[in-house]
Amino acid sequence: MSSAFPDAVADIPTPPHVHLDSMLSRKFGKETFILISPLAGSLLNRVSFLRTDGAFLSAALRHPTTRFLLFNDLNPLVRSPSEIFYASYNDVKTLIHEDVFDKTEADALKDFQPSITTPLLIFLGLDETQKENSLSYKSYTGAPFFALDVTPRGTIEQPAKGIIATMEANGLSFFRGRTVTTLPADVAAIYAQARALLDWNTRNAYCGTCGHLTMSIQAGTKRACPPHDTKGPRPPCSTRTSISNLSFPRTDPTIIVAVVSHDGQRVLLGRQKRYPPHWYSTLAGFIEPAESVEDAVRREVWEESGVVVSRVVIHSTQPWPYPANLMIGAIAQVARPEHEVISLQHDPELEDARWFSIAEAEEALKLGTSDLEGKPGPGYREGALRLPPRTAIAHQLIAAVIHGGF
Repeated sequence: MSSAFPDAVADIPTPPHVHLDSMLSRKFGKETFILISPLAGSLLNRVSFLRTDGAFLSAALRHPTTRFLLFNDLNPLVRSPSEIFYASYNDVKTLIHEDVFDKTEADALKDFQPSITTPLLIFLGLDETQKENSLSYKSYTGAPFFALDVTPRGTIEQPAKGIIATMEANGLSFFRGRTVTTLPADVAAIYAQARALLDWNTRNAYCGTCGHLTMSIQAGTKRACPPHDTKGPRPPCSTRTSISNLSFPRTDPTIIVAVVSHDGQRVLLGRQKRYPPHWYSTLAGFIEPAESVEDAVRREVWEESGVVVSRVVIHSTQPWPYPANLMIGAIAQVARPEHEVISLQHDPELEDARWFSIAEAEEALKLGTSDLEGKPGPGYREGALRLPPRTAIAHQLIAAVIHGGF
């Protein structure tokens, strides 16, 4: 359905705090992360310590200012690719009963019934910029945000279908594409949080230790393996007696790097077979166990391109909710000319890798940027270099190399 909407460009604001003077900003320069990512710098206060407070969650659920982001198969409900639709509690109350947070965690685990499908409901946080008529609880004030999965499944199939039908009858759609390049920055950050947590809950419906069905607790931010169900007691499980990384959402660290030639006049870029013609990007890969960011950069660059880099500097980071990555952006430089020789014989991941002059890359940033499904700007010359859009960390790393922003 993404083709039904006109192209849109994400707005990337710069919040005031990055301009404030400090000892660190004088030594290392102003913060760069918010300039690159519509997925970072969320306006929500996650107030994570309130996720176990049933009174707070119950009040937040039904408050008039509460907003719900609805997802169907991880696709968000939108008015257009650049506008998320926010539902109210009245829109979803056929799926979410008002007493959903009334039970204590212990009682909820005790009453666990695997045959009954529980809707995935995630508390995302409070928008504290919304003061008027907002929820006030103890010393915290703001508009509550939730994410709700309305994918029809199990015993909630019919009420979920009813909500979907109502929304679609009102001209809304579930966007089947990566909306992060089109949403306003503050909204994209909330979307990223919601999607990542819903995806994690969906992938971890069964315990990674004992294999039994788990249940969502702590407002969707933890999975618990109940000690018994309707069939009786379950076998012992280590996740019940110790803190386990199987119970909490995980983030997978990934490096992404702009590699500069020894003389600083060229940048190394690569392309995969699935990329559009002439579309290149920076090199990237997952960090392996017991590996530093710097070592991961050196390994990935050599494995994918044969180039040997020396100095590595971390530039900025970007969350990426597909499914739950943290992109750690770096800039690296080759120390000697002989280390710049490209070889694709190690890892077949790339179709091509090459050195581009700073002038070529600078022109591409001005005229040839788009996402994988988009088209470059009107001034683009066919056959010239194409690069990722400015909402991508790859774009910003290349820009930093060209303009010295590191």
